[in-house]
Amino acid sequence: MLVVGIIIGLIVLVFLVAAHELGHAIVAKRNGVVVEEFGIGFPPRAWAKKLKNGVLFTVNWLPLGGFVKLQGENDSASNKGDYGAATFWQKTKILFAGVVVNWLIAVVLLSILAVTGLPKIIPNQFTVASDTTVISSPVQLGALTAGYPAEKAGLEKGDTITKFAGEDIDDTAELIEVSKANRGETVEVVYKRDNKVATTNVALRDASTAVFGAALGQRESTKSTWSAPIVGVVTTGQYTWVTVQGLGDLVSNFFGGLFGQLTTSDTDRKAATEKLNEAGESVAGPVGILGVIFPAASEAGLSQIVFLAAIISLTLAVMNVLPIPALDGGRWFVTALFRVMKKPLTKEIEESIHGAGFMFLLGLILLITIADVLKLF
Repeated sequence: MLVVGIIIGLIVLVFLVAAHELGHAIVAKRNGVVVEEFGIGFPPRAWAKKLKNGVLFTVNWLPLGGFVKLQGENDSASNKGDYGAATFWQKTKILFAGVVVNWLIAVVLLSILAVTGLPKIIPNQFTVASDTTVISSPVQLGALTAGYPAEKAGLEKGDTITKFAGEDIDDTAELIEVSKANRGETVEVVYKRDNKVATTNVALRDASTAVFGAALGQRESTKSTWSAPIVGVVTTGQYTWVTVQGLGDLVSNFFGGLFGQLTTSDTDRKAATEKLNEAGESVAGPVGILGVIFPAASEAGLSQIVFLAAIISLTLAVMNVLPIPALDGGRWFVTALFRVMKKPLTKEIEESIHGAGFMFLLGLILLITIADVLKLF
């Protein structure tokens, strides 16, 4: 399943990045900029064909995305058909076309899931009440506390609870209520593991908390009909905001932890280390996405793969809006900044700025990849 998950992950990533680059290419061509090459994957080149519209279409050996090559890509280029010769508004449309494509892909995928079953992952996730059916998965056991009733009875993480003390269990709140009502007693628990139903007796603790001794989880999804496109658009907007907040927390934890290491207090350094660890745990690079996340999603089914593709597409859109050198938002920001300062943006200056940004991103990807590998082992 690992190999299948990696292959699915590569296909999804290549599609999302290629679609992003295709957005740049289409808008560039519509605004008079010559598109020299559109590539799937990264060089070395495996196959090439000159299309009727003059664009060189290539398929390359490294399946990690795609690219588009425009004529005269530096801002100071001035020949007819050069990207640099386009107006500032045309450049804005070209640079953010990929962002729009990725955002629209997220809308379409989430709209499809709104019909088939859209996972609920945020508390106030949008639905149209009159056109919504809520579907809850069985209550599933998470981490079990060693030495507590659930673990002693032979239950394991991942087991789903169907009956508890003779009561049918539909949600986590119900299981908690029934377990507290039977504290100090031995109750029969019916559960399912690997699609097989089994029964065990659990001696509950006679305590005010941790009567059962297991974390409980339950996935919830919603289904819609006519309101699916509305749900897709609004939910994409909600996830966009959550993604921005998540990136803000990541940056805050990273730099807060980094500067906190410089303090002399052991307590402050410990808190700073926890922030750095939290930042590291919340990030996944290529190895994490392809080696862990996609294989897990492929085991869960097609809907989880589609949902993950929507989230990654949305993340690509958000990242490329930010003013990070070498990315779309960074290129636009540098161009706009030099126009505001009324200074010429020469090819040398532009390449040095975005080159430095690109090297920083490569270093960051390398660090995240190392962290991903360490997590695997």
